[in-house]
Amino acid sequence: MPPPVDSAAVPPRGRRVRETIAQLRQRIMDGEWPVGSRIPTEPQLVDALGVGRNTVREAVRALAHAGVLECRQGSGTYVLTTDELAPVVARRLTDDRVVEVIEVRRAFEVEAARLAARRRTAEDLAALDGALAAREAAWRGGRVAEFVAADAALHTAVVAAAHNGMLAELYASVGTVAHAMGDALTPERHVDHARLVAAIRDGDPERAAREAGAFLEPSPGA
Repeated sequence: MPPPVDSAAVPPRGRRVRETIAQLRQRIMDGEWPVGSRIPTEPQLVDALGVGRNTVREAVRALAHAGVLECRQGSGTYVLTTDELAPVVARRLTDDRVVEVIEVRRAFEVEAARLAARRRTAEDLAALDGALAAREAAWRGGRVAEFVAADAALHTAVVAAAHNGMLAELYASVGTVAHAMGDALTPERHVDHARLVAAIRDGDPERAAREAGAFLEPSPGA
């Protein structure tokens, strides 16, 4: 006859589901299941995680609702993103909310620049110099797609130099909003970021913040 089960040792169902969600999320974050890949089947997850089918099913459903996973009928469940905020933000990136997105992005970039001026390392400065050089070279060559990518890389390098993990995660959800550059790089669209990089290099937080905020200043009446 099996020994009686100690009910205190059995976690409540809600807690089991939360723990399973955390385990699935951690495996995704660790790269065990890369974006675009199919996660193991339900029976395989039951064996690997040591929980019941219903617990696995609820955990997968929760991550699918969050936009991290996608359940495809007859094919399996796939990883869509490692960032749970990205789908939420994407649903809000409608044309009538562009101004709000710019305002949020400006807030992140201003604070990132301020922190970067205080915390930048030699490696950060090298990354900023490289990104700035690539950005300007793409501009001079009139290579639109390359310029947009280099510009995004420079802003990402500024945020990385802030050495604030949460800020970096939040920025990644809204900071890569597509630039409306059109098909050509015209002089009136150019924004000089050399002063921003110089302020960070000089360790001047307030000047860095002003430079970061200037190019995302809302237009009058916005």
